[in-house]
Amino acid sequence: MIIWINGAFGSSKTIAAKQLQQRLANAFLYDPEQAGFFIRDNLPKVMRLPDFQQYPEWRAFNVEMVVKIATSYDVVILVPMTLVEPTYADDITGSLERDGFPVHHFILSASKRTLEHRPNKQSMWFNSWRKQQIDRSLDAFVDDINGKTIHMDKLSYDAVVDAIL
Repeated sequence: MIIWINGAFGSSKTIAAKQLQQRLANAFLYDPEQAGFFIRDNLPKVMRLPDFQQYPEWRAFNVEMVVKIATSYDVVILVPMTLVEPTYADDITGSLERDGFPVHHFILSASKRTLEHRPNKQSMWFNSWRKQQIDRSLDAFVDDINGKTIHMDKLSYDAVVDAIL
């Protein structure tokens, strides 16, 4: 089983995934961003795109890795990753589903105010690329990306995890 935890940047996807991992005996946390960082760091600057999700190689690699894990081990795969472009979401989660891998897709929803004022330990949050993506993310989750939405403005992390379970 694959649990995809989507949501705007700053919506605490990774925190939720780590808490899920603690609660589920057979859970593995998979981070697709690591492949993106590798691609970004290993291309000449003139070839770099603003968002590593734009690379078809990033999308294909992550599908292959999730399939490898799902077919090699009996684990629940936890994937905290923002996907707001419908084509990219389909390239990954849609591809997995079409290949017979159940993807339980959750969207952690929070107001723009909550996202902007939430303490964030990731580096340089205040003027970061991630923070600049909030509006785009919020719009996508209203119209373009489907999943079970968890409205988390007033929920504790434990309550968010309970809603996923």
